Amino acid sequence: MRADRLVAILLLLQQREQVTASEVALELEVSERTARRDLDALAMAGVPVYSTQGRGGGWRLLGGARTDLSGLTATEARALFLVAGPASTATPAVKSALRKLVRALPETFREQAQAAATSVVVDQQLWGSSLLEPRPPRFLDELQEAVIRGVQVRLGYADRKGSETERTVHPLGIVAKGPTWYLVSTTEAGRRTFRIDRVSSVELTDDPIQRPEGFDLAESWREIADEVDRMRTPIEAQAMCAPDGLGLLRMMLGGRLEVGGSAPDGRIEIVIRGHNEYALAGELAGLIEWLEITGPQGVRDHLASIGSALERLYR
Repeated sequence: MRADRLVAILLLLQQREQVTASEVALELEVSERTARRDLDALAMAGVPVYSTQGRGGGWRLLGGARTDLSGLTATEARALFLVAGPASTATPAVKSALRKLVRALPETFREQAQAAATSVVVDQQLWGSSLLEPRPPRFLDELQEAVIRGVQVRLGYADRKGSETERTVHPLGIVAKGPTWYLVSTTEAGRRTFRIDRVSSVELTDDPIQRPEGFDLAESWREIADEVDRMRTPIEAQAMCAPDGLGLLRMMLGGRLEVGGSAPDGRIEIVIRGHNEYALAGELAGLIEWLEITGPQGVRDHLASIGSALERLYR
């Protein structure tokens, strides 16, 4: 994305007053030839940039010209810096260039630029199955602006039964999981997650949010998703697994599989989570070559029943 590089070069010139083509190439991870071509493109586009030859030479802005980005709106900030965040499909080189661009921003804008780059996480692991693409819900832009500006929000919200409430929240980030968007925030009751398609109103305040020390949106979402997964799969089955079957189980069960230590006979202790005993027995019935289910008894009874039915049908 050449436009991103040109903006980055312009801001580097503003920060450092003078740069060489080799410095630009190193900073933006491009070749010196590309850096020189980009510097020439800035001059041809009318940007007051010029080069000086000889020892100590380089590229400068004419008269110390400055480009103050502190007036960018939240929408313009997203256009520039969301491509550097984890939700972006941009190449690693573009992300790297824009992350370095943030360091060249005026101090007055740097904090919001960094917030924009880390305001959204995309979780590729679905809850259930869905062929739908994540479509931006009604209040997504307003909530993302609140995250970037770091201000509290008065939020109207309807729960799954349709009951509406209003509360003040501290928005920390936004997550797209499958077709559904979530707002991660803190409230008086602690950390809470809201489905954005259930938000009925949004009013940004001028009060700053209180961000937990060391908060990381991706890590926080992993904790939330793990907690939800455990709530969705409350039944645990204990088993002994043959070592050569462990890879297949990891592929089939993902985060529902917990691996323990090895027994004296070489088998591995595991725990598998499921929705209910019958469904879990049905999943495990095809894995009896590698597994011995040791508990609970309800899962063992369902397996025995499935085995008897299979024998009657196929013997």
